[in-house]
Amino acid sequence: MQLEVRTRLQHVVDAGEAILRFTAGKSFEDYHRDEMMRAAVERMFTIVGEALREAARVSPSIRHDLPDYRVIVDFRNVIVHDYATVYDEGVWRIIANHLPLLLSEVRALLAPSPSGQNPA
Repeated sequence: MQLEVRTRLQHVVDAGEAILRFTAGKSFEDYHRDEMMRAAVERMFTIVGEALREAARVSPSIRHDLPDYRVIVDFRNVIVHDYATVYDEGVWRIIANHLPLLLSEVRALLAPSPSGQNPA
């Protein structure tokens, strides 16, 4: 795997882990009331989407390796360009139901194969 792709995928992991840290032990109500937390989470989601888009630009197979690639990049675009349609409930569902799986998938791509070579 090319260094630029590995770097971008690591940015996905770092931003995703930051989201999980920001929201750990918090309820939806905590999230909904905390403007700074919401802003930080949305910023990290923009990094996730942009990092994936850039990784796929260099290595188009990323689009196939991550089944929700298009949805993730589209979500980033909504946050950046159509921010008025971002609802806290939807963001919270993504954090709870989809982010852990994405992080698992990206970590698997970053893991060395048994032969010592990185995949892709």
